Amino acid sequence: MRPTLAILRRELGAYFATPVAVVFIVIFLGLQGALTFNVGNFFARNQADLIPFFNFLPWVLLLLVPALTMRQWAEERRQGTIEMLLTLPIAQTHAVLGKFLAAWAFCTIAILLTFPFVITVNYLGHPDNGAIAAGYLGAILVAGCFLAMGAAISAATKNQVVAFVLAVAACFAAFAAGTPIVTEFLARSAPALSDAARLAGIGDRYGGFTRGVIAVPDLIYFASFILFFLVTAVVVVDHKRAD
Repeated sequence: MRPTLAILRRELGAYFATPVAVVFIVIFLGLQGALTFNVGNFFARNQADLIPFFNFLPWVLLLLVPALTMRQWAEERRQGTIEMLLTLPIAQTHAVLGKFLAAWAFCTIAILLTFPFVITVNYLGHPDNGAIAAGYLGAILVAGCFLAMGAAISAATKNQVVAFVLAVAACFAAFAAGTPIVTEFLARSAPALSDAARLAGIGDRYGGFTRGVIAVPDLIYFASFILFFLVTAVVVVDHKRAD
């Protein structure tokens, strides 16, 4: 794990050594605040909970996470530094995992910086803090899924714009497939597809966490999803290296 940790520290430090960290966090917190308190009618609902916050959070991550992953490998390949990275005496697995964990740690920090929202609802009422904690865990896992997908897509292209657009589209499809609006639509036209979409989509799994339910099958699902796309990224990077 030493090579992985070395790359993790290098990549995480790179985020905070540039304006990327500040810009990402400011935009993330600003969007979440506006969507939760304004669009989500937080005060008009007259309920001390974070349901609007968790409803909007995946969609904000869906737009911002690809902005992080698009440069992970695409930028390395465009600048020609990927050759130097891959000629180091480390396995591609360490490089992919280190970059992924650095981005995941950064996203986790950004999500946890919304803690004042929790303080606000506790000041205004008596929310279910257990459900809030479960929702935060679900949000972090969703971010991990988006990051893993984005990493695999970034590894396959050297164009950052293409990597961003494809990652947004892929994350949208993966999350929306499990949302009630999609599953209910499919249930009326193709019941078999509805069940498949619910099982495969991230949205339904995330919904359980926002309700305070941490189920072992959902944890296995998220772990398997992340592992699958990380393995895909390793295979793609190895293939590109051979080329």
